[in-house]
Amino acid sequence: MKNRIRYIDLFCGIGGFRLAVEAAAARRGLEARCVFSCDIDKHCARAYAANFGDVPVGDIAAVAAESVPDHELLVAGFPCQPFSIIGRMEGFEDARGTLFFEIARIVAEKRPEALILENVKTLRGHNGGKTLERILGALTELGYETDWRTLNALDFGLPQKRERIWIVATRDGGKMEWPSGAARMTPLAELLEKDPPEKFFASERIRKKRLSSVARKSTEPMIWHENKSGNVSAHPYSCALRAGASHNYLLVDGERRLTPREMLRLQGFPDRYKIECSDSQTRRQAGNSLPVNVAEAVAGGLFGALGWGRGGSSDAPGAR
Repeated sequence: MKNRIRYIDLFCGIGGFRLAVEAAAARRGLEARCVFSCDIDKHCARAYAANFGDVPVGDIAAVAAESVPDHELLVAGFPCQPFSIIGRMEGFEDARGTLFFEIARIVAEKRPEALILENVKTLRGHNGGKTLERILGALTELGYETDWRTLNALDFGLPQKRERIWIVATRDGGKMEWPSGAARMTPLAELLEKDPPEKFFASERIRKKRLSSVARKSTEPMIWHENKSGNVSAHPYSCALRAGASHNYLLVDGERRLTPREMLRLQGFPDRYKIECSDSQTRRQAGNSLPVNVAEAVAGGLFGALGWGRGGSSDAPGAR
């Protein structure tokens, strides 16, 4: 039984994976220590440093693989824009798509016992499935057994419809028991701020446009979503947060924008997480981040499969 692990946090963003790994480890009595992190975005690095005390290294392509500290676990939410329906879906033709091979380069040198990777759900169908096949094949060639699932944050307590692919790879076996989710969804009312500043309210013109598009049918808070075609829908949860979208595409009850704190809550970040950057940068960071609850559940399942820690539930808590 392993009681201590070292891990590295690649393309770390603002630290969603780090929160998840350490929470999952604590639930199993496992000491997890981050020994290396990287992200090229200076604003993300600022937020990460403020919350974890570590300044991430910048461009991973400039890092010699042998200089990366030894570690048992590698986690990475590698850039998703090349595979996203919001982007141009150029995949490995996009320079960001090749960043997966920076992960493979480090894995080949350092040989961690396990990996957890996260990306958008459209990765599974990109280029007729060949892109995902290429990623899994590269890990297999390096001597790893792989498995993957598409999981939705709605099933893990977060009121956000965010479907993501999670890839797990292990060097020495260990059957992954994937978390089932089925947690109680935290009601929006528990995550929304009670008295948000006036600056977050949309203009009268936008509010009237929303009201003419959706008939409110609930006394509970709803998030109104306008898609790229201009169609508006209302749900008791948020559609997937996006980094580059107009901040008017999601409006609480058709009236106001989500605050940065609310966006972080929708991704499972606890309120102790410090907001260090501007509203616009924090919105972008939240949109690029991963759902912490889901990552925690996946990490817990992996730790159980590998016999790391003393046991306990592999599923993340239903509410934060």
